Amino acid sequence: MKKIVVIGSNGLLGQTLVQKISKRPEYQLYAMASGENRETSVTDLRYFSIDLTDLKFIKMQLNLIEPDFVVNALAMTNVDSCELQQDDCKRINTDFVAELAAVCRELKAHLIHISTDFIFDGKEGFYSEEDEAQPVNYYGWSKLWAEEAVINSGVVYSILRTIVVYGKVAGMKKNNIVLWIKESLEKGQSINLVDDQFRMPTYVGSLADACILSIEKETVGIYHICGKDLMSIYDMGLEIADYFGLDTSLLQTVPTSSLTQPAKRPPKTGFILDKAIDKMGFQPMSLREGLDEMMQNF
Repeated sequence: MKKIVVIGSNGLLGQTLVQKISKRPEYQLYAMASGENRETSVTDLRYFSIDLTDLKFIKMQLNLIEPDFVVNALAMTNVDSCELQQDDCKRINTDFVAELAAVCRELKAHLIHISTDFIFDGKEGFYSEEDEAQPVNYYGWSKLWAEEAVINSGVVYSILRTIVVYGKVAGMKKNNIVLWIKESLEKGQSINLVDDQFRMPTYVGSLADACILSIEKETVGIYHICGKDLMSIYDMGLEIADYFGLDTSLLQTVPTSSLTQPAKRPPKTGFILDKAIDKMGFQPMSLREGLDEMMQNF
């Protein structure tokens, strides 16, 4: 029986992974995150509350578990907060990952690390795994440095880059674009959405499935994982509003230049998914398919 540790199990991806892996009898599941366990639907979960500054404790627990796979779903993802709190961002997104990779190498555990489209500058769009990274904000740099730390550590690794992850789990502490748009429109609030930034939104269940595929197939290297639709943030809003039968007239288009955001955004990302489809058997979802699956689970 393979032992899997999910680090960051209280987040959107972490909770989704715990739910999915817990249903697979061929895996023995462990979870780590800060604070109390939020995934209470999995009754027999082996959960450890961790402090990122206490690597000694984390290392001790991993040594006791002797995992075959460690999935790092932990990150500081608020792009503007990363720009304003660079020390915290680097500690969580880069330094912790470098230390975790070293521990996994010692334990001969396969590390699956989640990265982002924000390592690219967004000038071209539709990036392959081999395209040159050039972040435009501190969040992107922190994630790129983490990738480099993993690759140079000597650990067996899979890096899964993804884009605009959305979904819903119990006890959520952070919002995502789908829930924010849905809840705002339900309250009758007008929303400004940019029409000059383009992304491929990713349902969290699809990303979790990719993590499990990576475990099953023991994939090594970098893989791009996202949804199949490239659309502007405004067009995402229109589709979300239409799906839930909400008032699209509350959505207003604005250019990125009109926003006063601390961190710059790449204008157009998007991934070429051929490698993940061919090597992993990954099946990307459209936004509507992802919304269907999200609502079936709640």
